[in-house]
Amino acid sequence: MTLQQLRYIVAIDRYRNFAKAAAELDVTQPTLSALLMKLEDELGVRLFDRSNKSVRPTAIGEIVIRQAESVLNQAEKITETIAEQRGEVSGTLSIGVGQSIAPYLMPWFIKKFTDSYPSVRLTVNEMKGDVIVESLRLGKIDIGIAISGHTATEVEEFPFYSEPFHVYMAKDCLLKIAVFNPADLVHEKMWIMKESQCMRESAFSFCKSRSIGRHIYEAGSIETLIRIVDINGGFTIIPEMHLPFLSEEQRENVRPIKGEYVSKRSVSIYIRKDFIRRSMLKSVVLTMLSFIPKKMVDTELLQMI
Repeated sequence: MTLQQLRYIVAIDRYRNFAKAAAELDVTQPTLSALLMKLEDELGVRLFDRSNKSVRPTAIGEIVIRQAESVLNQAEKITETIAEQRGEVSGTLSIGVGQSIAPYLMPWFIKKFTDSYPSVRLTVNEMKGDVIVESLRLGKIDIGIAISGHTATEVEEFPFYSEPFHVYMAKDCLLKIAVFNPADLVHEKMWIMKESQCMRESAFSFCKSRSIGRHIYEAGSIETLIRIVDINGGFTIIPEMHLPFLSEEQRENVRPIKGEYVSKRSVSIYIRKDFIRRSMLKSVVLTMLSFIPKKMVDTELLQMI
């Protein structure tokens, strides 16, 4: 059994499709099928149940695939250790990023990172926070960036930055008020995006106020919420890094949140506890620090790098 054979079965499991797995591995589909049959003959077990419509691991196949992922992960660490000792930033890098964070980080990050580190083969996937942590635990991604507070035994969390929220109101909604008072919730429509706006650490949580106000709608993006407010009235909250995406006319509808009712979201970087590519991690953090406002960044993280 070789490492290449282990890569074959991991790819088949990832895609559950021979054509897609073969494309990733740069082999033909018949070649991949033949190589799998050869490995199954060598092991004396069937690793996948396959039909014209589906490819699924058998019970023993699930166990073998998890072991294969672990072996490949450990083998990768050998080359990573050598690169780390040389201070090199190279090889592959897979990042999982929260869906509500990605629009503000990834466009600039991809541009700046690929320009600065052309020898790194970068892949980025948008995921929910719990999926990011699980993918890290299984070794499917290298670095995660998500809302703070996710936990797993094998995963380490580093607070990255905290981003204030602002109120975005319709033109005819409280235009004469310079700052937003949460007491006005009882009079207006409140529009919510659950994942990005329900923050555990907020003194004033919009999610705690679901029963207040005439209507709550859970949208899929901040941009959708803004359009809903523009057409239907009422208000929502938007992260500070969304402000540059607003038109000049829309910016007139933004208000700060008054006094102690400050609302914010905290974002963390997640890695496996056995992650050794510190030079790679530092390159990711430094790239993001080049465009994230310094006032938001966690001071302990700045000291670490």
